[in-house]
Amino acid sequence: EDEHIVAEIMRRRFFPAVITHKAWEGFHFAGHEIRITEAIDCYGAVVWPSALVLCYFLETNSKQYNLVDKNVIEIGAGTGLVSIVASLLGAFVTATDLPELLGNLQHNVFRNTKMKCKHQPHVKELSWGVDLEKNFPRSSCHFDYIMAADVVYHHPFLDELLLTFDHLCKTDTVILWAMRFRLEKENQFVGRFQTLFNLEVLSDFPSLNITLYKAMRKSRM
Repeated sequence: EDEHIVAEIMRRRFFPAVITHKAWEGFHFAGHEIRITEAIDCYGAVVWPSALVLCYFLETNSKQYNLVDKNVIEIGAGTGLVSIVASLLGAFVTATDLPELLGNLQHNVFRNTKMKCKHQPHVKELSWGVDLEKNFPRSSCHFDYIMAADVVYHHPFLDELLLTFDHLCKTDTVILWAMRFRLEKENQFVGRFQTLFNLEVLSDFPSLNITLYKAMRKSRM
């Protein structure tokens, strides 16, 4: 079953028929052909399999997780694929990442959502753990969903990542998080995450070493 579903997910990806001066990949999700411009000089400018897993889940579970008119934020949006699919499914999306990635992120989001979505998505800078209250004040920011794909890997900002999840998440916010397991230090993040959030496995793909989680905040007593 794992291999069958993974094969179906990977069939959603296609490549240009001819080589072009700018690298891109294509994807079929939410009834649309999505073209993503990539780069090879940084992690955030490449589409990783975790993003495909999350997009496939959003599309195939659109009744249970109805995104129409929901307020969604994606952290570590990278090339923007998850944000684009959420937008095409009717959500009001804020796609966030580091300042150096915003140009390509904005290009992909605008190119693939203009005149196609109920709500035009926004692109906004978010450096994990930095100026969270200033840029996303708790009093006025309420997200129905937080989405994250492959945000846990070999980087020195795991503390800041957990702080960001904590800041953005209200008691009724649902986190949908696809994680590829790599090194033990990074895998330990899951245990730390569970000190603040109840975690449920939605899908597990051993052949990709990827798990898709649903999480919600634990009650604060």
